[in-house]
Amino acid sequence: MAKQLFTIFSIIIMIAIFGFSKTEKKELAIIHRQPSTGNAAIHYKNNCSSCHGEKMEAFVDRKWKYGKSREDIFKSIKNGYEEGGMPSFKTAFKDGEIYALADYILKGLSSMDKYAGSSKPKSNIFETEKMKIKLDTVYTGGNVPWSISFLPNGDILATDRGGILTKISKDKKSIQIKGTPEVVAKGQGGLMEVLVHPNFDKNQTVYLSYSKLKQENGKTLITTAILRAKLNGNTLTEQKDIFIAEPYLSTQHHYGGKMAFGKDGYLYFSVGERGKQKENPQNLKNNSLGKIHRIKDDGSLVNSNPFINMKDTPSSIYSYGHRNPQGLAFHPKTGVLWSNEHGPRGGDELNIVQPGKNYGWPVISYGINYNGTTFTDITSKKGMEQPQHYWIPSIATSGLTFVNSPIYKGWEDNALIGSLRFEYLNRCEIKNNKVVHEEILFKNIGRLRDVRQGPDGYIYIAVEKPGRIFKLVPLN
Repeated sequence: MAKQLFTIFSIIIMIAIFGFSKTEKKELAIIHRQPSTGNAAIHYKNNCSSCHGEKMEAFVDRKWKYGKSREDIFKSIKNGYEEGGMPSFKTAFKDGEIYALADYILKGLSSMDKYAGSSKPKSNIFETEKMKIKLDTVYTGGNVPWSISFLPNGDILATDRGGILTKISKDKKSIQIKGTPEVVAKGQGGLMEVLVHPNFDKNQTVYLSYSKLKQENGKTLITTAILRAKLNGNTLTEQKDIFIAEPYLSTQHHYGGKMAFGKDGYLYFSVGERGKQKENPQNLKNNSLGKIHRIKDDGSLVNSNPFINMKDTPSSIYSYGHRNPQGLAFHPKTGVLWSNEHGPRGGDELNIVQPGKNYGWPVISYGINYNGTTFTDITSKKGMEQPQHYWIPSIATSGLTFVNSPIYKGWEDNALIGSLRFEYLNRCEIKNNKVVHEEILFKNIGRLRDVRQGPDGYIYIAVEKPGRIFKLVPLN
């Protein structure tokens, strides 16, 4: 760097005395084209991000075909791999600059270490930063317990994605509920969320989100639907779909399906963009995919919804520009609605959901495509909301609750979020609506699908394959 500065200074002095020569013009142009030694983050942004994404941490979350040692990465950058579409940078960078880039990438790789897999826990007792916790097994059964909700007497209703709804009593006995809807249990579809009405004691009403099918021109098409029913004993009756997302599609993923009741008495729920990012999340015309919706508890429309008077727009839309929200919860003190949603490779988000706002997918994102290519080169844009927090690499967020219980000292007002990909519970300390600290809990416990606080003040988590529900019991 010092040598470059001396050379530039010398040229400036010569120019001041004699003017430009052809050789000096050429030399000055070469110097300006050369990146500054040691400034690897800028080199990555200027030379690599257009293909590998703005956030290097998302790029490193991959299988390294040509190796990931310092020398392997140096060779890849310097020589390239023509058959893999990687150009050579040996004329653009000096060796020292390439090694600096390699070290920068290795630093990103080291950030993955905290998620690294390990053996399954050998004990049901875990030391956390704030307390020691025992995981008390409440239920073992099913395959993918997608969601849990609580009846006023403390009994648990749990869905299994395969189409089964189970009631689990406080003495840990379980019974299957009859009358569930027919579901398409393929891909990410099936029986998804269960939610008990806040006034269940009076109306015995529960809600289910599920993948609903129809046959059209010989094709099986699927969408997200919300069903309202009465729970009489161990049977659902008076079943009625109070919402059916349009359009139906043949894809089998990104259904959304999360639900939450607000203090206003309205039902809020998410619908994913079904893997059609170009067609759905930014499109309001006759399209309810890639949105969060709000309706009355009987399915009727809310007159204060932000798009109620917009022609050819579903009146239930509350916010848009979402990918696949898999957590939805109201903060118990502020009453603010929060959601988490899946990004692609990188860019999982935690958002505060506001009426009429655009959350940007896929125009802005902190992630890249699963194959390592980019689909956008911007992470912000006027008129599109920024997340309160984002994860790189993607942890595959699932489930969301806020701790509102004196049982968990030091966790007050924390957000708890499941990780499907890395199989743990993520604890987030939040100040001024920003995540200021995270803790990985119960590492490698299994794909953590849902987290809820029960009426008894305890936190419960649902884990996949095999299906299990645990109660978090502090021991100190």
